[in-house]
Amino acid sequence: MLNAVIIHEIDSVVISTEEIEKNSLVVFKNRDDEDIEFKTIDNVPIYHKISRKDISKNSKVYKYGECIGKATQNIKKGAHVHTHNLKSLGDDSDE
Repeated sequence: MLNAVIIHEIDSVVISTEEIEKNSLVVFKNRDDEDIEFKTIDNVPIYHKISRKDISKNSKVYKYGECIGKATQNIKKGAHVHTHNLKSLGDDSDE
C-alpha cells in the first residue's frame, strides 16, 4: 500500500500521504511505476517530508524538482525532514 509520493526524480525527499510511525515502511512509486520501499527512522506526520537518501549537512534539499533549502545537519535516509534539520530558502538567517 502506497503511503508517500515523489514528484520529480531529482527529489531528495518524498511526501507522506498518511501519518507514518518510526520503523514503518515508506512505499512510493518511481517514474517506471515500480514500488520503492524503505523504513522510517522517525515518526512522520501526514504531508511531511521524509528523506529518501542520506543528505549531508549544507547540501541542497529538493522537493517537487526544486531546491527548497539546505540541510542544517546530516540527515539519514528515512528521517523526518522539517525545520529541525532544514533551513528553507525563505529563512532570513545567514547562509
